[in-house]
Amino acid sequence: MTDPQLGMLMLGILVLIIMLGFPIAFTLIAMGVIFGYMAIGDIIFTLLVQRAYGVMSNDVLIAVPLFLFMGYIVERANILDRLFFSLQQAARGVPASLAVASLATCALFATATGIVGAVVTLMGLLALPAMLNAGYDKKLASGVICAGGCLGILIPPSIMLILYGAMAGVSVVRLYAAALLPGLLLASLYMIYVMARGWLNPKIAPKLPPEQANVPVLTIYWNLLTSFVPLAVLILSVLGAILFGLATPHEAAGIGALGGLCLALAYRQLTLARLKEAVFLTARTSAMVCWLFVGAWIFSSVFSLLDGHSVIEYWVLALDLTPLQFLILAQLIIFLLGWPLEWTEIIIIFVPIFLPLLPLFGIDPLFFGVLVALNIQTSFLTPPMAMSAFYLKGIAPAHIQLMDIFRGIFPFLGMVFIAMIILYNVPEIALWLPKVLYN
Repeated sequence: MTDPQLGMLMLGILVLIIMLGFPIAFTLIAMGVIFGYMAIGDIIFTLLVQRAYGVMSNDVLIAVPLFLFMGYIVERANILDRLFFSLQQAARGVPASLAVASLATCALFATATGIVGAVVTLMGLLALPAMLNAGYDKKLASGVICAGGCLGILIPPSIMLILYGAMAGVSVVRLYAAALLPGLLLASLYMIYVMARGWLNPKIAPKLPPEQANVPVLTIYWNLLTSFVPLAVLILSVLGAILFGLATPHEAAGIGALGGLCLALAYRQLTLARLKEAVFLTARTSAMVCWLFVGAWIFSSVFSLLDGHSVIEYWVLALDLTPLQFLILAQLIIFLLGWPLEWTEIIIIFVPIFLPLLPLFGIDPLFFGVLVALNIQTSFLTPPMAMSAFYLKGIAPAHIQLMDIFRGIFPFLGMVFIAMIILYNVPEIALWLPKVLYN
């Protein structure tokens, strides 16, 4: 076999092993070491050690455990119920007010935690029963929770954008600035959709009963002040420090972690048991991310050494695509990969295959990264690996079937596609803010 053929064989075996359910990080390392030994001999072991040390000392990745710790602490501060209740009262005058409040709560809480499973689970326990008891259609209610819980993947401070920035060599600060408006665009499309459904067919999203809707304005303001404002101030402080150059991402993440501790302390929810649990979960998730990076670097280094990228580059160039056609093809492949794979596997393994091709088509890796982050929403929403649906099914009432959840998700999946089409046609939505802030 020639080296490029070995490279494609390595990629094919990797996909097969992942489909069988083997751990991704150690599969990447094993494939890299085995095929690297075949190509360069014992030097591959030195490369493994150097890459492991290089990843562990990467300044960009310092932000990962700190943002994770902030998320786990905020999650355990038990402010979600207060936040949802106050937003529910504030949105009482709009159609499908409970669904709108759920999406707003999901967006804010997902931004603070960035942990899709936690947001979907907690909102499923809190908002789903409230919507069902109010007479909401079970498909609409399920779709709202699943789609809203995934927004933290796109809206900064996103762990996914940190990983993409480290893989692509793109500034995480610029990525955060570029992803902010597309994230708000997607959240707005979700809200417009549910309000339109509620206005066109009030039976699937009834109005709140008078005893819940007739709340004094001062009470609403007080509830917002004690639930929405503290979390919003924490998020805006972290994002503002990053976007305006007051702190690096890992410095801002440290501020966020400290702010999360202060928030939990202010709500009298900071106990030793919760602190230990947050530290343990942070260490476990951070270790997973770092070993994924080690495996990805080993795999991609050996794949490049075997000249596997040249095979893909030759195939793509032979198609004689325009830049727009290449973008559509790349996003279609990523969308299809989201059916069987999770977002970490897509970002770590497959996105780096496209990165060397971007200069050939004159595509800004910053813009490409935002498109990928928007597209990654679909990996949580499309079966068979629609993890948000499985998270919700695990805590939903028995009469909510998995197919009901999938049917509720599909319209929101359509909103993701609409957001991507808008971004394709108006790329300044992503590129304007980085230009204004950093020129």
